Amino acid sequence: VRDSPETPQTHTSSNIPPSKSTRMSRRTPNSVALLLVTVVLLIFGLANAQGTDTSPQEATVSETNSVTTNDAVIAVGAARASATSKTHTYTSTQQVPVFVNKIGPYQNPSESYDFYSLPFCPPPKIHHRHTSLGEDLEGDHYTNSPYDIRFRVNMQWNSLCKIHMNNKEVSQLRNAIKSFYHFEMVIDDLPLSGFVGTIDRSTLDTSGNPIERYFLFKHVHFTMLFNGDQVIYANTTSDLRQVQELKADDDEITVEFSYSVSWAPTTVSFADRMKLYEDGFYPQEMEIHWLSIMNSFVLVILLTGFIAMILLRVLKSDYTRYSRAESDDEQEDYGWKLVHGDVFRFPKYVNLFSALLGVGAQFLLSVTTALILALSGLLTPSDPGALPTTTIVLYSLTCAVSGAVSAAFYKQLGGDKWSWNVVTVATVFAIPFFVVGSVINAVASHNDIMDALPFASAAMLVAIWLFVGCPLTFLGAVVGRRIAPEFDASTRTHHFTRQIPPIPWYRQTPVQLVMAGFLPFSAIYIELYYIYNSVWGHHHYTLYGILFMVFLILLTVTACITIALTYFQLSLEDHRWWWRSFLSGGATGFFIYAYSIFYFFYRSPMSGWLQGTFFFGRMLVVCYFFWIMLGTVGFYSSLLFVRQIYRNLKCD
Repeated sequence: VRDSPETPQTHTSSNIPPSKSTRMSRRTPNSVALLLVTVVLLIFGLANAQGTDTSPQEATVSETNSVTTNDAVIAVGAARASATSKTHTYTSTQQVPVFVNKIGPYQNPSESYDFYSLPFCPPPKIHHRHTSLGEDLEGDHYTNSPYDIRFRVNMQWNSLCKIHMNNKEVSQLRNAIKSFYHFEMVIDDLPLSGFVGTIDRSTLDTSGNPIERYFLFKHVHFTMLFNGDQVIYANTTSDLRQVQELKADDDEITVEFSYSVSWAPTTVSFADRMKLYEDGFYPQEMEIHWLSIMNSFVLVILLTGFIAMILLRVLKSDYTRYSRAESDDEQEDYGWKLVHGDVFRFPKYVNLFSALLGVGAQFLLSVTTALILALSGLLTPSDPGALPTTTIVLYSLTCAVSGAVSAAFYKQLGGDKWSWNVVTVATVFAIPFFVVGSVINAVASHNDIMDALPFASAAMLVAIWLFVGCPLTFLGAVVGRRIAPEFDASTRTHHFTRQIPPIPWYRQTPVQLVMAGFLPFSAIYIELYYIYNSVWGHHHYTLYGILFMVFLILLTVTACITIALTYFQLSLEDHRWWWRSFLSGGATGFFIYAYSIFYFFYRSPMSGWLQGTFFFGRMLVVCYFFWIMLGTVGFYSSLLFVRQIYRNLKCD
């Protein structure tokens, strides 16, 4: 547990993992100037609208065969507490609502279940707090709990409930403890987490082998810090002296759950309270980060310098040789000059090619904008649902860019099926995304996993794409088609296609793609490890400055290696560089997915087919994203290079 320096240490702490940081959502008003913008704000307002924290105003405590609750006072002041929790201010002795979120194996962050799927103390009446679209995408589902915590009121010990468990429920808890189940709670939008129980292996049998004894944590201590009338920090610890042993042969047992609360003042302001939850890096890890950056930076310097020196010298030699050949008719030309009449011959599948370039430009703008927002402090992963919500907003609003770029390039390449081009650019990423997402959601729903997206949220995603993304794509296509200039070709294209000579196997497409993907991946793979640990763990990645530098290094190396490979391809009199440059730039996406496979099996504690479905399905979409974005970078850098070298060439 990460405790504040001001947190009193009065209870024995179990090995509780770092909590998942959350913050209250930030909302800023937007000015409405166009009807389309009004529709955008309406849809996203509905997607992010927070419902009221409903709790029963009147409840009677019922006594059943399995549960006997002793906290009827919880329901009495719930309405007033939920209203005050929105403003995050409380009066003395006022109830601070506690919401439970989910429970599941610690090593499998995506495999989470409903908190009350295990035999824990339920409230008199279960209510679900409304969540935003971003929180639904993160798998958060908040439910009220029977904990009665009063603002600035210390509580030494209070019984929560008594539960009579049968053998099936005992076995269920034993399996949960064996799988290292941990729970997540929220108090005043502050995250808490803890383990369900622990296994003791200190006892040995007659053969000297350890005997596994399962202990359930039945007491939870809440450590609370306050500043004035606001809650600043919340944490949970488990008292190892108050446990319940669970034996496999227990037919029926009675467990009394309890809790205690301690409050302490702090000088930390409300605006800075989430800094207490930030996951910091140790000095050794920071040193590795900077060594990785320096290694990648040196690689960029060497690569760009090498390419610049080689290409300049080779091009100078080529220009000299070609100028001499003009005065010597008997000398035979060879190299990239001979394909000057075919180098600007338009590629096949123009519609798909221009659509990929449009979506790649959209992704490049979205990622750059998201990184700038993160660097400026406007986007933090600790905000509940902020990251997926921002991703959806940026993707939808930048659909106009994909439509404009695709339509402009499609017109330059002589395309005339405008409707198909708009449909292609709108679906080339969205359809695979929805297909993979539907498969993952079906698996999650079938296994009652909390990461399953509710039907209303899934319908909201489709509505955003249909009524925001697609219209903006069409609008951008109209604008791009009208403002698109003629294609800038440095040389004229011959009527007949030049025959391509035989090419050695080590200079063909598969080998070239391996070279093109390996160098950019080698510049980012160290930082990629920390990103995976954050995304697929219980930490938050906050080194946005380093991430931005790694992103720039990735783009630079991709552009340089694609330019070099394009020159080598043209030197072999192979003029089919259009698709080759795109595939070379996007080859890093295949290496990222290969590293994902290695990470899952050899670098992470994740296991099981459920977690594997979530991991490999989502990483497939991510790698497809990078394939399109980096492929666009590779093509446009090669296009600028080809235009430049042939512009300085004198051809017949």
